[in-house]
Amino acid sequence: MSAVAITTPGMLVAYLMALLPVLALLWWRVPLVSTTLIALLRMSVQLLFVALYLQVIFRLDRPWLTGLWLVAMIVAAEWNIVRGCGFSWRRAALPIAAGLVLGTALPLLVLMLGVLGHSAVLEPRYAIPLAGMILGNCLRADIVGLKSAFGSLRRERKAYELHLAWGARASEAFAPYAAAALRAALEPTIATIATIGLVSLPGMMTGVILGGTDPATAVCYQIAIMAAIFAGTTLTVMVAVSLLRRSAFDVAGNLDETLFSQPEG
Repeated sequence: MSAVAITTPGMLVAYLMALLPVLALLWWRVPLVSTTLIALLRMSVQLLFVALYLQVIFRLDRPWLTGLWLVAMIVAAEWNIVRGCGFSWRRAALPIAAGLVLGTALPLLVLMLGVLGHSAVLEPRYAIPLAGMILGNCLRADIVGLKSAFGSLRRERKAYELHLAWGARASEAFAPYAAAALRAALEPTIATIATIGLVSLPGMMTGVILGGTDPATAVCYQIAIMAAIFAGTTLTVMVAVSLLRRSAFDVAGNLDETLFSQPEG
């Protein structure tokens, strides 16, 4: 048994449901109407493009083509993180890319080889959706974690420099900010893990069930992907924060403002 196909009238109903919040924004005069409509349009165009492209990838089933798509996903995620954190692309691109690659590739390999026992690591039907779920969570975790670490440090520059004046090394003075970054990045994932099954049925499990798989198998898939997401988000934030720390300070241990795309103010 496969999932029920959604007809054109069904899609129209879905869009009408998505427009209800727009009416609420208009009623309450919240200035988010144009932003919301643009977001809905972008989502539709992007997903339509992805659907067409994935059909080609699935049909051809070429590892190099799957790998190219995964690289494009990582680049898009990196661009959003750099922009979302207000970093300079030149200074932050490589550390963030390293974190995303490790945080996505290692859990994906463990899932494909260790959990699923699937030797074709780059089979698109498995690799692309699993990598997408891991990478999407890594993106959110990176933005939260990096903004927490370097945004807080920027705001609390005097307290940080006071620690340096008291004789602390840059790594020691930065340690509380790194710890706060990891905590801020992981708390949403931990909360999700704690409430899965009780409060919500997540997308992975729901999709597998709608695809006709029995609930027990769907639960196993969900547990596996949540473990991969938890490991991936932890790894990507730790790597990105650690590598950025090495290039974010001058020789005296002071925060280098060239890390940011906009001057402080």
